[in-house]
Amino acid sequence: MERNDGRKVNDLRDIKFTRGWLDHAEGSVLVEFGKTRVLCVASFSPGVPRWLKDSGTGWVTSEYAMLPRATHTRSDRESVKGKLGGRT
Repeated sequence: MERNDGRKVNDLRDIKFTRGWLDHAEGSVLVEFGKTRVLCVASFSPGVPRWLKDSGTGWVTSEYAMLPRATHTRSDRESVKGKLGGRT
């Protein structure tokens, strides 16, 4: 059995990494798995939330988003819904 792109069932897609994809972020990489593309960005802001001030610890947070037509069924952007979901 072969897939639409000619790969066999157990064959992996080629993976391509392009570092420095964005000019102004402290770090960024575009990862491509066939037609799937993932943009990962790291940025830095000095300081921590008020409740961590003077604790000697840091703060890391993350978020993700998908483009509205990234899937077969259109997904509305969370910003259009008026609030961010719990996984953002």
